[in-house]
Amino acid sequence: MNYINAILDEVKKAVSGKDQALIWIMTAIIAKGHILLEDMPGVGKTTAALAFSKALGLSYGRVQFTPDVLPSDITGYSVYRKETGVMQYQPGAVLCNLFLADELNRATSRTQSALLEAMEEGQVTVDGVSHKLPEPFIVIATQNPTGAAGTQLLPDSQMDRFTIRLSLGYPDPKAEREMVMNRLSGNPLDDVRRIVTGEQLMEMQKAASAVYIKGEIIDYIVSLSGATRNSPLIARGASPRATLALTNMSKAVAYVQGRDYVVPKDVVTVFDRVVGHRLLLSSAAESRGLTAKAVMEEIRKNTRQPKV
Repeated sequence: MNYINAILDEVKKAVSGKDQALIWIMTAIIAKGHILLEDMPGVGKTTAALAFSKALGLSYGRVQFTPDVLPSDITGYSVYRKETGVMQYQPGAVLCNLFLADELNRATSRTQSALLEAMEEGQVTVDGVSHKLPEPFIVIATQNPTGAAGTQLLPDSQMDRFTIRLSLGYPDPKAEREMVMNRLSGNPLDDVRRIVTGEQLMEMQKAASAVYIKGEIIDYIVSLSGATRNSPLIARGASPRATLALTNMSKAVAYVQGRDYVVPKDVVTVFDRVVGHRLLLSSAAESRGLTAKAVMEEIRKNTRQPKV
């Protein structure tokens, strides 16, 4: 059963006026992806993550990243137990279903890299011993815009592990008024009900993975990725990991819309969200004042869509 609308209705109890962004987050979760939210503080990023964890019945972990957060705070550490004479593993904050990495770009590079193994392989390694993370496992990371006090750019390898990058933005006056009214009688997060369990979410992810995608559409996805690598406007194009993410997100979009097959429009819909944060524009593009969005739009126009 597709519980998408019921889940989103619960999350909207706590997050007002951000319906499209919530759909994107839900779609990325269905695609087994990780989400990067880039915004100024106080626009509801943490609230959205908490609301999703409650509606999806997921265990929740959070770290507020600062320069003094250590990798062991994320992955855990080993402690010698005198009574048993052995080293015992103490789990870190990432040992959960939904991990919120709050203001990730305030942490040191060493601490940021502690997340890489968890995001890619679903495990952490401490003192040479690997520890599996619970399933499902999702990272929602937030970062303040570059240039904000105490921030630094995330490493390219880490940016590439996020399936999509979103911005919630400031609410419009109507949504902001609704937010204030909702909080007059208490915290609206308390009203968010669990709709599914972790096991049911994994079944939804499995169903999305089984969505049919025709060979011509796979060729179209590969062509789009290849175009980013061959464009003179792009110094670094989409990685093979981006190609896989584009495929998985296209399937998830079809699933969220109630279809069991992918159409070319699904690929077009997710292309910017999935690929944009992975690109590095060339000096030629920068000299012309082009943005990544403009370059990707040109690539879409020049890449032939299959007639499926």
